[in-house]
Amino acid sequence: MNVQVIFYSMYGHVWQMAEAVAAGAGEVQDAKVSLWQVKELVPEDALAASGALEARARFAHVPVARADQLEEADVILFGTPTRYGMMAAQMKQFIDQTGSLWARGALIGKLGSVFGSTNSQHGGQEATLLSFHTVLLGLGMLVVGVPPSAPGLHAGDAVSGGSPYGATTLAGPDGARQPTPLELETARLQGRHAAALGARLFAR
Repeated sequence: MNVQVIFYSMYGHVWQMAEAVAAGAGEVQDAKVSLWQVKELVPEDALAASGALEARARFAHVPVARADQLEEADVILFGTPTRYGMMAAQMKQFIDQTGSLWARGALIGKLGSVFGSTNSQHGGQEATLLSFHTVLLGLGMLVVGVPPSAPGLHAGDAVSGGSPYGATTLAGPDGARQPTPLELETARLQGRHAAALGARLFAR
């Protein structure tokens, strides 16, 4: 079973979540998990000015995804930062390359799932996940979220990202906050849940 984890990250928050998602998916027997990032669109000088260039160096080793590779996957988990309640432009540009796959129905019946990050607890994380779900449904995919039994969804005594729609982390207003163990655990559970469902659905 082919599981692809495809993310965009500017400062590394979504990358860390993607690593946790991939680790969770890898716990499922016979799951072949690969980690990919989408192409950066921001000019290098602008990345340097915003402090993102140094942060991105930490995951520069992750290969860049191609839209046509999605056809090879059984389960695809997408990770994106929030931009005003929607996915980042870099991820949208990647998704917009799937037109030929849509025309051929190449992604119909595959499992899709979304995780991400946002600036604050009320920064649009759920709107981002839900709007991404619309894209997955438009491609004919089956949407997978986070099991409501996940401990990270019941953390009433701590500031934490995450919802039944997908795992998230909060970066903070200056990007200094990093994913917490609870947020990473939610991401790991999401990856394992999606892969486990895929194993049942695509048993060969």
